[in-house]
Amino acid sequence: MHTLPILPFEMTDLEPHISAKTLEFHYGKHHQAYIDNLNKLVEGTPMEKDSLQNIIVKTAGREGKEAIFNNAAQAYNHEFFWKCLKPVHVDTLIPVELKNAVIHSFGSWEKMIEELKGAALSQFGSGWVWLVKEDSNVKIVKTSNADTPIAHGQIPLFTIDVWEHSYYLDYQNRRADYVNGIIENLANWDFSLDNLRD
Repeated sequence: MHTLPILPFEMTDLEPHISAKTLEFHYGKHHQAYIDNLNKLVEGTPMEKDSLQNIIVKTAGREGKEAIFNNAAQAYNHEFFWKCLKPVHVDTLIPVELKNAVIHSFGSWEKMIEELKGAALSQFGSGWVWLVKEDSNVKIVKTSNADTPIAHGQIPLFTIDVWEHSYYLDYQNRRADYVNGIIENLANWDFSLDNLRD
């Protein structure tokens, strides 16, 4: 059975950009609900002991498996998102290997950040914006609802959750302020480096 992963930071470590109150709902209620729903859906099936990634690959695009896919993908997406964040008081440098890969694909780090912000703001409705590796390139993709890059053969490097539940308590409809807060203050680029090397 799947369990809610432990956050890699304390509930107050992201303030003032993401409040403990938001995390109580986003992590403690929404993420927990995806885990609980998935466990009910796969109980007693061959997928009961599968990893989230395997469940996603097995159910992506399969008729009748949409509920399993949605809950597994959302559980995976959220677990990945928490790892993309660092405490506000922790300073990290952009790893040279990651920066070079981004410059190779986008021309500059600043251009990638501009496009990442633009993608996050232009995602209509619920979804995610991702920095991914596909073949030897780094690119930005958007996914709607629960969709995830691993369902499309891409390796995720970084993500921002742009579902309203991720920011509405703190920002109401100001998605741009939420996105800027993450990119400028909370982004854990060291985590992205580990996936780049896969």
